[in-house]
Amino acid sequence: MKHYLGLILTVLFFATPALVAQETGPADHAEVGIFAEYFRFGDPGPTSNYIGLGGRAAFNVRPSVQIEGEMGYDFERNYTSTFSNGVTTATVQSRLRTLHGLFGPKFQTGSGPFRVFVTGKVGFENFTMTNQGAPTGFQTAVGLASGATYFSVYPGGGIEAFAGPIGVRAEIGDNIFFNNGVHNNMRVTFGPQFRF
Repeated sequence: MKHYLGLILTVLFFATPALVAQETGPADHAEVGIFAEYFRFGDPGPTSNYIGLGGRAAFNVRPSVQIEGEMGYDFERNYTSTFSNGVTTATVQSRLRTLHGLFGPKFQTGSGPFRVFVTGKVGFENFTMTNQGAPTGFQTAVGLASGATYFSVYPGGGIEAFAGPIGVRAEIGDNIFFNNGVHNNMRVTFGPQFRF
């Protein structure tokens, strides 16, 4: 799967300019954005809340349809465990980090200053266990050489509000990955968006 993922992303990267070549409104051909991410990792195992950062880019096929790709990285988190005596606690690092890579269409209500949208994307989820710091851990996860990588789908929706070329975007969806069954995980993103 890992070998084919790179090939599929390369083909889609080179096919996108042909889709974008269609004429759209002035200064409304593409969007880029960064976001803060909340990932509620609910299955398998105990529910865990992760916070991360990511980026996305979208190209218009028409004013109400975009092709979008995004990647988000969630940092490790600490857990506090209380022992049976009710007094003693210990803080433990999980060492688990997640990397989300998604690609697919976004359907929106035109190209005005306020938009409502729905999206459906496919991609991968990579789970890496490491005791490295955030920058090195990110490089390890992006290489997909370590950890476990699974096919994922993402149905979601949200809103965007623009004042000229600068706006904000809020989105919520179900980040579903497949590993011996279906695993549903809530994902919320929020951040600035720029259109040009």
